[in-house]
Amino acid sequence: MRIVLGVEYDGASFQGWQAQRHTTRTVQSTLERALGRVAAAPVEVTAAGRTDAGVHAQGQVVHFDSPVDRPEAAWVLGGNRYLPSTIAVKWARPVSDRFHARFSAQWRRYRYLIHDERARSALTAGRVTWFHYPLDVARMAAAGQTLVGEHDFSSFRGQECQARSPIRTVHSLNVQREGALIVLEIQANAFLHHMVRNIAGVLMAIGKGDRPVSWAGDVLAQRNRMLGGVTAAPDGLYLTAVGYPREFGLPEPVPDLCAGFPDRWDPTAEFTAG
Repeated sequence: MRIVLGVEYDGASFQGWQAQRHTTRTVQSTLERALGRVAAAPVEVTAAGRTDAGVHAQGQVVHFDSPVDRPEAAWVLGGNRYLPSTIAVKWARPVSDRFHARFSAQWRRYRYLIHDERARSALTAGRVTWFHYPLDVARMAAAGQTLVGEHDFSSFRGQECQARSPIRTVHSLNVQREGALIVLEIQANAFLHHMVRNIAGVLMAIGKGDRPVSWAGDVLAQRNRMLGGVTAAPDGLYLTAVGYPREFGLPEPVPDLCAGFPDRWDPTAEFTAG
């Protein structure tokens, strides 16, 4: 029986998603141990995206082939019982063996949060990237539109990227201010290693005024990572949603924060509530 899970985690205390030989402190290995206790047998999970150390997830999707039959509630409640507070299983669904968390995905969406005030916040440490210069959101938003569409993103590709092709299609890229935070929301069919963080680094340099708005397009056209500026910190990066064909019957992904939905999430609420 193939099972699909929706998973949320705070990546600050983990060495990334993928299980590694030299450490057990990864999201994958921690999740597999918890699910293995529910199944009373070894469990191996496959994720929609392999997030780096320090990167968080609100809408990660994973699948695994269960050696035993368990109700959906057992995977959620039982899994969470054995997980640390920084990882939570949000939902579970049985699905056909044609489903694959990575290869069946039609798109992924990431959110990058930036706090651009002179003094850093102690309450957002590890969850929001702090930038101590004020950023011009209008310049960042205009520059980001250059990257929308199908392009060769070699200039925004990490050196350790193992993808066969640098060609990706960005469906949307929006930047706007929400209270004390700047929110960058980007959706694409797939992403290269460090692609979002490298895009954020370029847009922050433009927002600061160090580079012209046209620089984003210039970097893209060069197809050379050495010309692409710094890689932004992982702290503010979240995998927020993954989209799949409706035939699999999975819960609908959360809406795009910047698309004007009435139930938009306020990224500052949890930090300012009394």
